[in-house]
Amino acid sequence: MGLGLGIFLMAVGLILALGVRDRLADFDLSVIGWVLTGVGALAVVLSLIITIGRGPRRTEMVERRDDYDNPP
Repeated sequence: MGLGLGIFLMAVGLILALGVRDRLADFDLSVIGWVLTGVGALAVVLSLIITIGRGPRRTEMVERRDDYDNPP
């Protein structure tokens, strides 16, 4: 899961948890919303940990000079 998916899950979860006041026959949308919010928050945290854990990438540039004026 990426950062975008985590934010999307949190947004949908908060809409269900705080904005919808309806119950289906077998489901409580408020509880489903809080579960989605928790999963989204976990996805955001894990995504940030993985990104920070990679660290800066270093690239080494090596200059090579071939002397074509003086053949062996």
